[in-house]
Parts: sequence; structure tokens; C-alpha cells
Amino acid sequence: MSTPYPPPPPCSAGKGETPTPAYTGSTTLVTAQATPRALLSDADFNAVMHTILDNNPGMDPFLASRILLEALKFVIAASLFPTVRIAPSREVDEGWHALILHTHLYASLCNRLGRVVHHYPERPDASRHDPEVLTRTMALIEQAGYTPDSELWVGPDRSLVTVAATCSHTPVPGGCGPINPGNCATHGGGGDE
Repeated sequence: MSTPYPPPPPCSAGKGETPTPAYTGSTTLVTAQATPRALLSDADFNAVMHTILDNNPGMDPFLASRILLEALKFVIAASLFPTVRIAPSREVDEGWHALILHTHLYASLCNRLGRVVHHYPERPDASRHDPEVLTRTMALIEQAGYTPDSELWVGPDRSLVTVAATCSHTPVPGGCGPINPGNCATHGGGGDE
């Protein structure tokens, strides 16, 4: 099944030029069996990983790659289960932020997943932390066919590493969670990041 939308043109395409898509992989919708790492070319994976490293000086590159893999699993789960309230841990959110900053890459990824997974940031507030949201998120990642890296799916009081990400995500009433994969008509907070 092909994606209903063509990949967006790269930012470097000038007026009247025929853009060459940066992603040279499949344009078919991603299924739950796809390997998260296989969703990005080596160059794209390294570019996003370096964004994580740039935002977190001194972080080990292996840890940055783990964070990025969990962010990919999270975005897949959010796209597969659009009506379930889920949220990333702060560490995983750091990887998701890095993905989003690579706008063409992120748009292409979301096209292949079949829906856009929007981000609605909120200022951190420990009183809003709901550990069941992380448990539910990890369960959906497993249901999608992946094994969550449990060291990166912990609450703010048990973080493996300090990251630059400062937003948090709170489930909101009305069936739409902190993550809006594009099918919720209303949302109580912020705009897209």
C-alpha cells in the first residue's frame, strides 16, 4: 500500500526545480514489524543522533543512539494506537525533539507511518507525572512488536541521564492524550513543536 501523499520536497529545492526526495527508501506505509532503526538511512540516523549530542554536551554517542531508537518506537506506537493516551519519558522526548527538528525527515517518517504525530509541549510539573502513562506507552510499544529499553522509560525522579528536554506531557480529558496523532479535533494545550 503506497502512502497517499508524496514525500515533501527537500528544503534545498528552488522554485521550478524538481526536488529529489532525501529519503531513498520505501514509500509504503510502515507496519508494526518494521525495525525502528531501518526507518532511517545511516546518514539520517547519524544526523538526528548528532542533534541529540549537540543538545546534550558530554553525552555518550551510544546512549544518544538508544534514545533515538526509543523515540522511533514511540512515534510508531503513537501512530498505530492513535486513540490511546501515551507519553514519552523525558529521555525519549529528547530523541523525539531531535527527530522533529529534522522537519523533512520527520514529515517523511510520519507519511510512511500513515499519520502525523504532533507534539504539544507543556512546562515540567512533577505533580502532573502519571507513571501509568509510561507503563501504558511501554505496553503499546511491546504490542507493536518492539522491546522498550526500560532504562529510558522511567519517571523524572529515576532518570538515567539528564537531558535538555524540559517539556512534559499530560493526558487530557476527552480521549485525546498528550500526543495528538492528527485525529483529535481539540486539544487543551500548546501548539505544534
